[in-house]
Amino acid sequence: MSDNNAVYIGNKSIMNYVLAVITQFNTQGAKEVKIKARGKAISRAVDVAEMVRNRFLTDVKVKEINIGTDKIENEDGKVVNVSTIEIVLTR
Repeated sequence: MSDNNAVYIGNKSIMNYVLAVITQFNTQGAKEVKIKARGKAISRAVDVAEMVRNRFLTDVKVKEINIGTDKIENEDGKVVNVSTIEIVLTR
């Protein structure tokens, strides 16, 4: 699966990302879609996955969930750890 089947979660409303995932499955015919987020957006990513599965595309299943940590340099030059999540949905 390529990264063009990935939806990166940011600060937009949850429905924007739900629509992006649904578009990947329906319009582009993707068999798998990755939902990626880090930091404070992780809870929004989980909400998106659950909303897609429970309300819109009930045939979609969670294939895998990967968690990890990215090291990021902030404005002060300090390296901070940021949690990451990747939820793979499959049809």
